[in-house]
Amino acid sequence: MAGVQTAVSLREQGFPGEIVLLGAERHPPYDRPPLSKSVLLGAADGSAFEVDFAGLGIELRLGLRADALLPGERRVVTAEGPVAYDRLVIATGAEPIMLPGSAGAPGIHVLRTLDDADALRPVLSEKREIVVVGAGWIGAEFATAARESGCPVTVVEAADRPLAGVLPPEISAPMRDWYAAAGVDLMTGAKVSQVEPGAVRLEDGRSLAADATVVGIGARPATDWLAGSGVALGADRAVLADDRLRTSVPGVYAVGDCASFPSARYGERLLIHHWDNAVQGPRTAAANLLGGDEVYDPVPYFWSEQFGRFVQYAGHHVDADELVHRGDPAGASWSVCWLRDGMLVALLAVGRPRDLAQGRKLIERGAVIDAATAADPGVPLKAAVRSAA
Repeated sequence: MAGVQTAVSLREQGFPGEIVLLGAERHPPYDRPPLSKSVLLGAADGSAFEVDFAGLGIELRLGLRADALLPGERRVVTAEGPVAYDRLVIATGAEPIMLPGSAGAPGIHVLRTLDDADALRPVLSEKREIVVVGAGWIGAEFATAARESGCPVTVVEAADRPLAGVLPPEISAPMRDWYAAAGVDLMTGAKVSQVEPGAVRLEDGRSLAADATVVGIGARPATDWLAGSGVALGADRAVLADDRLRTSVPGVYAVGDCASFPSARYGERLLIHHWDNAVQGPRTAAANLLGGDEVYDPVPYFWSEQFGRFVQYAGHHVDADELVHRGDPAGASWSVCWLRDGMLVALLAVGRPRDLAQGRKLIERGAVIDAATAADPGVPLKAAVRSAA
């Protein structure tokens, strides 16, 4: 998405020159969210972008991986030889984190690419017994699809609850009931020592039978190919872009899952692995490539469909922010707000899209919220605004 959106944005903003889009996969560029939904369930064969690349004068070079960057020569090294550039946009995304020894082993899967989804479709159609490692966003989405297909599913999570790394206990602990209601066996506090064909072994000695194992424990920026290039990387391996999405190397920009950027809105550097960031960032990068001076500081946004629920999140919060509930997290629809010095900085909505839509706009304008008013789910969120910051 990030690479395609950059190329398309350059044309939309009037760039007349040559655009070459390199892609390691051999498939025409496609959208990723349907992979865990319609593509995985067999309701769609793929999710290719409806973009006329030839008509836009965008040269696609598929099945060609970037192996190294030589900024002094303005060249990208590939197996088919160097590719020259005047300006470069790094949009290599992220790659799944694997458990030791699991990469390439038979019966052990991840869900990141179209090939991954294609490999998992027969697992679901044959209703095999599945173990999912990780109760994060992707683990929940895959478990949802697997149960819809009639597969027995066990989810193994090292933490004491789902989504422990991103949501506080009072929000994520009730989500255990989502798994139970869907017929998923959720094992928390269970650390995996080894995955192998046919079994997942836990540190406490237990062994779980698995016709297939799906590892969903996160992703990291795909930036190993930048070693020695002079492009500065963070401890998280993300490209350290500035607030214009420029890297430390002149003429080189970075967008999407592979890059972090400083947010004045939140006072920290953000690394966002979500679709919306891969859409918004390239528009700013394209404008700046063409001589603009636009700052990139969005309100992050993502959504997830799991166990019959539509979950949306906007903004960014930290543990110290004030938490305000709008409804009971054990109920069918509810939301929570995070306030910082009274200002709305983030919102999570489950089955309340209106809260999300209003909240996102309020976050963008820096609205200050009356917590008592916001706590009443029967009152529109915008009615809780006290003043603008």
